[in-house]
Amino acid sequence: MNDMSDRFPRHLAGDRSDELRDILNERILVLDGAWGTMIQRHKLEEEDFRGERFKDHSHDLKGNNDLLILSRPDVVTEIHDQFLAAGADVTETNTFNATSIAQADYGTEALVYELNYQGARLARAAADAWTAKTPDKPRMVAGALGPTNRTASISPDVNDPGFRNVTFDALVEAYTEAVRGLTDGGADILLLETIFDTLNAKAAIYAILKFFDDAGRRWPLMISGTITDASGRTLSGQTAEAFYTSIAHANPISIGFNCALGVEELRPHVQAVATAASTYVSVYPNAGLPNEFGEYDDTPEHMAEHLADFARSGLINVVGGCCGTTPAHIGAIAEAVQGITPRKPQVPDNQLRLSGLEPLTFDTVTGFVNVGERTNVAGSPKFAGLIRDGNFADALEVARQQVLNGAQVIDVNMDDAMLEGEQAMTKYLNLIAAEPDIARVPIMVDSSKWTILQAGLRCMQGKGVVNSISLKEGPEPFIEQAREIMRFGAAVVVMAFDETGQAENYDRMVEICTRSYKILTEEVGFPASDIIFDANIFPIATGIDAHDNFSKDYIAAVKTIKETLPHAHTSGGLSNMSFSFRGNNAVREAMHSVFLYHAIKAGLDMAIVNAGQLTVYADIPEDLRNLVEDVVLNRRKEAQEELVEIADQVKGQAKTKKEDLSWREKPVAERMTHALVNGIADYIDEDTEEARQLFDKPLEVIEGPLMDGMNVVGDLFGSGQMFLPQVVKSARVMKKAVAYLTPYLEKEKAAAGDTRAKGKIVMATVKGDVHDIGKNIVGVVLQCNSYDVVDLGVMVPYQKILDTAKEENADIIGLSGLITPSLEEMTTVAREMKRQGLTLPLLIGGATTSKVHTAVKVAPNYDGPVIHVLDASRAVGVASNLLSDTLKDDFVTQISDEYEVLRDKHANRKKADNQATIATARANGFKDDWAAYGPAEPTFTGLKTFEDYDLAELVTRIDWTPFFRTWELAGTYPTILDDPKVGEAARNLKADADAMLQKIVGEKWLTARAVIGFFPANSVGDDVEIYTDANRAETVTTLNFLRQQMQKDAKRPNFCLADFVAPKDSGKTDYVGGFAVTAGIGIESRLAEFKANHDDYSDILLKALADRLAEAFAERMHERVRKEFWAYAPGEDLANDDLIHEKYRGIRPAPGYPACPDHTEKRKLFDLLQVEKNTGIELTESFAMTPTAAVSGFYFAHPDSQYFGLGRISKDQVEDYAKRKDQDLETTERWLAPNLVYDR
Repeated sequence: MNDMSDRFPRHLAGDRSDELRDILNERILVLDGAWGTMIQRHKLEEEDFRGERFKDHSHDLKGNNDLLILSRPDVVTEIHDQFLAAGADVTETNTFNATSIAQADYGTEALVYELNYQGARLARAAADAWTAKTPDKPRMVAGALGPTNRTASISPDVNDPGFRNVTFDALVEAYTEAVRGLTDGGADILLLETIFDTLNAKAAIYAILKFFDDAGRRWPLMISGTITDASGRTLSGQTAEAFYTSIAHANPISIGFNCALGVEELRPHVQAVATAASTYVSVYPNAGLPNEFGEYDDTPEHMAEHLADFARSGLINVVGGCCGTTPAHIGAIAEAVQGITPRKPQVPDNQLRLSGLEPLTFDTVTGFVNVGERTNVAGSPKFAGLIRDGNFADALEVARQQVLNGAQVIDVNMDDAMLEGEQAMTKYLNLIAAEPDIARVPIMVDSSKWTILQAGLRCMQGKGVVNSISLKEGPEPFIEQAREIMRFGAAVVVMAFDETGQAENYDRMVEICTRSYKILTEEVGFPASDIIFDANIFPIATGIDAHDNFSKDYIAAVKTIKETLPHAHTSGGLSNMSFSFRGNNAVREAMHSVFLYHAIKAGLDMAIVNAGQLTVYADIPEDLRNLVEDVVLNRRKEAQEELVEIADQVKGQAKTKKEDLSWREKPVAERMTHALVNGIADYIDEDTEEARQLFDKPLEVIEGPLMDGMNVVGDLFGSGQMFLPQVVKSARVMKKAVAYLTPYLEKEKAAAGDTRAKGKIVMATVKGDVHDIGKNIVGVVLQCNSYDVVDLGVMVPYQKILDTAKEENADIIGLSGLITPSLEEMTTVAREMKRQGLTLPLLIGGATTSKVHTAVKVAPNYDGPVIHVLDASRAVGVASNLLSDTLKDDFVTQISDEYEVLRDKHANRKKADNQATIATARANGFKDDWAAYGPAEPTFTGLKTFEDYDLAELVTRIDWTPFFRTWELAGTYPTILDDPKVGEAARNLKADADAMLQKIVGEKWLTARAVIGFFPANSVGDDVEIYTDANRAETVTTLNFLRQQMQKDAKRPNFCLADFVAPKDSGKTDYVGGFAVTAGIGIESRLAEFKANHDDYSDILLKALADRLAEAFAERMHERVRKEFWAYAPGEDLANDDLIHEKYRGIRPAPGYPACPDHTEKRKLFDLLQVEKNTGIELTESFAMTPTAAVSGFYFAHPDSQYFGLGRISKDQVEDYAKRKDQDLETTERWLAPNLVYDR
């Protein structure tokens, strides 16, 4: 050791973390470029690599670039100097392959420490020399740690997917030696780069974190992965977001990507990480993709231009170059990003994030998480037998089925006396890694043996979960195990178990979990969001009185844990609770469903379940459900015996129907036309087969009788003799026929080359939006008119839209959206289309879109045609004009001229001085005589939930007029039914709707849930403070509202919703209510069934009816609020038509709508009402509600409260609003974009 310290004296750099963060906050940091490229330029030969010292070495050394540190230090120093002279802030050590694993190829493993040490010394000397020259631009040294040439997650033998040519521990040892050399030599930063296998990186991170712990300090750590191809994944299969999740535990100062791809190809992946990362983001691409000679063609100017665009888009903090980049590239890049404001890291949201090949975020969108239980030798005899017999192929099928059945995490347990647990765990997880359809989900490694848990952790490239540790052996081993888990980067399940035993009642559950939480967060530094408490789910109904309260106590403990231990999560093994009913699956599944129903409401985040055997709570027969609830909640002792008696009672019924089949006697072509025109799908398979027998090729069936029939449909629709509901039914029949022919068409691919489609249109509901009824209708109409439609569904990121358009060689892109944030996303899509050089037409549609918005906000961002499509009836005309050789140019010119006029009008209108200042608008606000006003007091404060509201009651409250408008049938209900033009279609549609409503209600297709609440409140300016109680001492939240700002006279107030609540200084305690209702619970399974049957008509009909029921529910609940719950109008007696026309006191405005257009206020409403827990309604990142058949908003009771449109607002109010919300101006403007009177 003394000899080592004499030869290699330590030159530890000081901790420059704070200095580095200051630079990253101020400007974009520049890394150096490609060391391999620069070394190749020197055209070195074998003798250069050998030098005098290695002239007799037994292996060839040419190509071992790292060895040049010792044999040609002059070359290495020159390259450092060239990159620093070009403007690099950070120079990397020439140690990319300086690990014992990589150096083994050259027989130079013994040199690893020296290579890293001397590599750092050379870089240190160069950096210090340049710092002395440019003291205002300090230079730093990054110790480069490459990925090695082995893969811990991938077998090199395709015939043995479980084999590995390197172990986790070998990687840890190799990286530890390299890190020691780099830090002893004076590196400021550690740079773990070009990661193609995340498990390799996790081994490196483990080594680095252990080194930091032993050293008692940290060095800044940069981490950079590699997306290997256009799939957007690493070589080991992870997405960009999953990769970040897997390595985030290292707390890197930056995360990003380098190598493999050129700058343009890397953008969407950098964008994905930039959206997620709460740290700085780096990118240093190759100079393009290698050409046929292995050279890189992207010029310095090309790379600089694109990276500057990254920077201006707010994506990056660190730039540089990889393969093919030279000092000229680095100089151009440094100059291009100079002066551009760097990206601000995301604020940590304290959400639990796990990953397999794909990410899993525990948020309101994900909801409750199912952990698959069947890959557990202790709980599944079948799985245990397969593992004992060495039948790993069938054991993998067990995992696959769990994932297919909905498991979002799979629990793997190998605790069996007949197994070598560590070996079985290692082999099984290695095999899973080779199965992408399984490996996409995170792993929960489950064992009571610490060594088996460690074996599992060494195999997981994603961020998994350890199940479990506890205080059973006291705090010391608990702390050490927790620290070890942190180094592996896993979340942890903590059992409610301490030195005195397992927690068996509420008090002990809470006590042990609280103690564990404090130790983990305060002593270990374990992230609270990565802690998952299992408070012990024990069997109930065992006949032992002491067991009867187990489930009730567990549920109560979960609620307390979630309320008192910030950011912690909860879990449990579900099957334990029903163990006393083993053999009676009907009862067990009902018990599991009831238990989960109540536990999830209490805050349970996940549970280990058999994902394929979960009964829907609402589907449990009422008598069984009531008994099970009595047992689970320990309401009646005798319920246990009663439960067994009714367990096997199953009821069901079948229905039959007859129809007139006289049309079946006609020739097959006429039968097919009849079926298409009348939307009859029952016989289309047999008719299609008969037609197939008559033609030489299956394609001729489509081009012949099917298209003939659809042409009849198109002609009838175009002439107004057929209406949209019938057309959608026709499309259902057409899709079913094509689905039948598809296997035959596959055999005739050459003949199917020309399907005579008029054009191909890619359609999508944009990212953040889940509404698709209108888009689906447009798609159906286009398909009925012989257009090929590629429907990407909902929540579609822009890159997927553009990639699909390119792959499909599309003629048109169509974007849809309902909520106002979608307008901003559509603008982003247009901007990206321009940036990526697309020229094909862009269609814009959806309820919140307009011709003016399209002209003013979307079209200027794109050079191709941008056209607003008002409804489905216009889509065909627009598409045909755009795809016509003779009509397109005139049509596009006409639209362009029209939009230019709209832009001019908009600009002139904005210039007109019709806006009041916010101070003037407030002075002209609504004023009441508050001294004389007596606020109505609700019958209760707090929350009231409605679990399964009677749908039949809501049917009577439906407002049918919007329903017909959904189907583009113009008119007011009920007079539309007698309309001479559309009356017949309306009557038929109403009949179909009534028939489906009967099934919805009678067969409980849907469940309606609601939560309402009333809260003491007062206005403070344009805000409303919500208080915990009538004393108004503690504010729960503050609702921020906006005020009309158009100039008005004194007789017409500038309204703000806060005007309708008594001011705080009035001394009056007023109230505000809130509500969230849905009629869409259960809709997805029905929609999936319709989709599988190619039944667009029923799909759209059910969505439309669910929407109407939700609106009816909101109206009915408001009525009950006025009459019963707030009870300020107990004598109200209005007919349904009067209710529809809102002839009552009070309003229920919704965030995102005209009076309060800011969708982000919806989050406050949801938190107040605990909406996700109480109703199952969730919010997307753009604050759209799912299920979409949902309505939420506020209740105001003031007699003069009224609906109003906010209109346009000026910057003075927006700036004030941003301050009140404690939100940056740019974000505020983005959410309020449609209402801004000025250009952002």
